[in-house]
Amino acid sequence: MVTFVLFVVILIAIHVASANDNGLALTPPLGWRSWNQYLGDVDQTLMQLIMKGMVDRGRVDHTGRPTSLCDLGYCDVGLDDNWQACGSPDAAPGMNYHDIQGNPIVNLERFPNLRQMTDYGHSLNLTTGWYGNNCICKDLCRNETECDMQIRADVEAFIRFGFDSWKLDGCGNENDLAAFDKYLRHSTTKPIMVENCNWGREQYDPDPSLPPRQGCPFNFYRSSGDIQISYASMLSNLASVERYRARNMSIPGCWSYPDMLQIGIRNHFTGEIVLTTPETRSHFGAWCIVSSPLFLGHDVNDVEVTDFIWTIITNREALEVNQAYAGDSGGVYEISPSFVEVEYEHLAGLDSIPGTRSTSRKLGNIDTGAAMFPSYQYLSKPLFGNGRVAVLLLNSSTETTELSAVFSDIPGVSCNPCKIRNIWQHKDEGEYHNSWSVMVEGRDAAFIVVE
Repeated sequence: MVTFVLFVVILIAIHVASANDNGLALTPPLGWRSWNQYLGDVDQTLMQLIMKGMVDRGRVDHTGRPTSLCDLGYCDVGLDDNWQACGSPDAAPGMNYHDIQGNPIVNLERFPNLRQMTDYGHSLNLTTGWYGNNCICKDLCRNETECDMQIRADVEAFIRFGFDSWKLDGCGNENDLAAFDKYLRHSTTKPIMVENCNWGREQYDPDPSLPPRQGCPFNFYRSSGDIQISYASMLSNLASVERYRARNMSIPGCWSYPDMLQIGIRNHFTGEIVLTTPETRSHFGAWCIVSSPLFLGHDVNDVEVTDFIWTIITNREALEVNQAYAGDSGGVYEISPSFVEVEYEHLAGLDSIPGTRSTSRKLGNIDTGAAMFPSYQYLSKPLFGNGRVAVLLLNSSTETTELSAVFSDIPGVSCNPCKIRNIWQHKDEGEYHNSWSVMVEGRDAAFIVVE
């Protein structure tokens, strides 16, 4: 056991040498963000109610143990836009929410005391996240001097308000991520977890050729545009991580990220829970097997929603797959030769995502349509111990289909016969020769460990 632990530490240390060196996100971070369910309709009261819900132990896990979301690792609770006083009379000429000294101006009607909010989160043993380079009423600093002044002042406010993590979006002109990292390190000895939310734009990708503080001055980075509340959008964003995984650029301390989870999100107009149970399993399993950070966004105090998704988002075996790292962040090893049409709503930019075929070339200008995806795809991720490999068999058709894990096709699998562990059902399926097959419902996914 000592030898095994030492090997894990050495392997992570090797990769940290080319990633952010602040010691955070050595495994994919977990938490909650406000945007997917609430958009701009957020305030301090809501955020503190969410914080309370994250540590509530009124439910149990599959073993019957009272469990909170934070007990499982979802402990970073982040505000995602609209804390700012848009159009403030105190804003500098040409700015919306930064004053003439570059200081960010808070909407005190929505957030009367941000420090009180973060202190409350800390009292619950949570970490708290802020949001910068905002999209709602974005500020476009006009030159290097002005942008640097605003970045410095934003960092000072971040420290003053007591936040622990920071989502830096791509809408304003505060895009010097190395400057944010530099000023954070100069302002506090506490490591700060930073998300680079620049939508997979290559100029903001990590650069492994540079020293860590310049090459990856953040802890995880978006591989895609914004995820929408649809199964098609989930598939599209999932495809975006492959180009980083292929270059081994999703590593401890610097993870690629296909955006927040749309699990349990209600339609903003009808109030209905959008993703079905099979789609929810596919979404969660896919994010787990590609080592994505896992950020929930549903109303954690909504009993109906929580009943609907609880057994999936609290599946400890799925979370163990997500948190494992054995040199490969996980991804696709086989796709079907056939494609299926998947309808979507407001899915912009799909044509630019490898592995998809769109029925429209103007996706950004239409609200509904359809896109073509492989009817099935198989994903794998190596785990530690005895040649164990996690496998996700993803059925994107609407029909129940037999899917097969052929052991000789799975990267890293050398056993035959092999034992199969069913992650969703928490049970051993037994020992199989050559392959394991299962009937998978439409838009569902089988999730197993092969050893």
